Amino acid sequence: MADEKLDGSIASLQHEWAKANYSTPKDAQESAFKNLSEEAHLITERNANAPEALIWEGIANAGYAKAKGGLGALKLAEKARDLLLAAEKSNPNALQGSAYTSLGSLYYKVPGWPIGFGDKKKAKAYLEKALQINPAGIDPNFFYADFLSEQGEYKQAIPYYEKALVASPRIGREDADAGRRAEVEAGLKLAKSKV
Repeated sequence: MADEKLDGSIASLQHEWAKANYSTPKDAQESAFKNLSEEAHLITERNANAPEALIWEGIANAGYAKAKGGLGALKLAEKARDLLLAAEKSNPNALQGSAYTSLGSLYYKVPGWPIGFGDKKKAKAYLEKALQINPAGIDPNFFYADFLSEQGEYKQAIPYYEKALVASPRIGREDADAGRRAEVEAGLKLAKSKV
């Protein structure tokens, strides 16, 4: 990304996301993510659908869907998916393949047919693409490990949790890294207890 204004907007979204996801009380998360998704939408509009903006609008909507829960969350999850697919079409490598990581996590967390669009095969394919682009990243390794754990494949998940734990810190993303590391440690502990 060569656009400094867009970079600044994305950095702001990233910090707001980390705050909403990791330090906002559960009963206030829906409101926090709703505000974040609205802010992200404005950034997408102002930046002519730049893939980085689309990715973060998708991530914001996925967070909003998770916080909302229930059937009402499905429309938000679908919106997140559509934004991420648009970003993938525009530039699949944007933000180190983050569209693939986010698509993969959506596809395994959303219920499958007839309720939602969830699809374990698509989830696995997207998460593997994310790992091809960013093999040492904390997020692709965490989400692939989490996906494997959800499938009961705890032994296979452990090396990906371990890789996520030793991932290089992301400059300017210390807040997100701290929250993610806690999730990685919890996932690794659970996986080891199941093996």
